[in-house]
Amino acid sequence: MGCLFSKNKNKEPDLPEPPEPPPPDPRLPLTARQRFNIIKSWKGISRAFEPTGVNMFVKLFENHSELITLFTKFRQLRTRDEQAESLELAEHATMVMNSIDEGIKAMDNVDFFFGLLHQIGASHRKIPGFKKEYFWKIEHPFLEAVRLTLGDRYTDNMDNIYRITIKFLIETVVRGYELAESKEPNDNEKKAINSEEGNSSSKTDKGS
Repeated sequence: MGCLFSKNKNKEPDLPEPPEPPPPDPRLPLTARQRFNIIKSWKGISRAFEPTGVNMFVKLFENHSELITLFTKFRQLRTRDEQAESLELAEHATMVMNSIDEGIKAMDNVDFFFGLLHQIGASHRKIPGFKKEYFWKIEHPFLEAVRLTLGDRYTDNMDNIYRITIKFLIETVVRGYELAESKEPNDNEKKAINSEEGNSSSKTDKGS
């Protein structure tokens, strides 16, 4: 009687190796492995958008208290505790984290990624008093908030990947802001247009 555990002579042939993943878009500053790692790590952040976002903004205002005046809904919040407990700040922080989430997930399609973040950058042209340099103020608060949320999972390798990623996101948002700015008439053109409109209306008033 043959052994029940003897090797099957009709063993299936080994399956071929899966194809290599396509190389990442050269415009993307992450390798394929780094891209995989941040998507995997980001799942831990996506389950805690609100506390991560709130920590990010509290840290932002701690380092740059003058920026809170840009936010009409919670500019009166002066202490760390008031900011941490504010529903309005939590709502805005979650919205910003969702935008970052969209950007990170969109890196699989770099053309879509650029379009998305350029649009976000352009939308900040409408905020009174906002300057493109302010985008960079969020870099270190973001990294600190992610570190707090991930804890031991935030290794030196992940720190490097997150630094590359947030820099790329901010650069792209700033570029969107600049593109929108370049399409707008400059101050001299605005003054000339306003002057012409004023002259035109005065002539109309005189003729009436």
